[in-house]
Amino acid sequence: METAASPDYFIGVAQQALWVLALACSPVLIPALVAGLILGMIQAATSINEATLSFVPKLIVVGLCLVLFGGAMLMLVADFTRDMFARIPDVVR
Repeated sequence: METAASPDYFIGVAQQALWVLALACSPVLIPALVAGLILGMIQAATSINEATLSFVPKLIVVGLCLVLFGGAMLMLVADFTRDMFARIPDVVR
C-alpha cells in the first residue's frame, strides 16, 4: 500500500482527477462534436457558409446536454472534491 506522501499516491490522485474530468466533460463534448460534424457535412453539401448556422444548433445541443446531464456531472465533481478533502488529513501527516 502506498503512503500518502509518496509520489505514487499523487500520481494516482492526478489520474483519478483526469478520469473525473473526462467523465464530467464527455456528456457535453461528444454530442457537440457530433452536431458540429453533421452540420459541417450539411454545410459542405449545400455550400452554405454561414457561421451562425453551425453555432446556434451546437449551442442548443450543449444547453440540452447540460440540462439533461448537469446534475450527474455536478455530483461526480462534488464526490471527487469531497473525497479529496477527506484525504487531506492523511496527506499532512
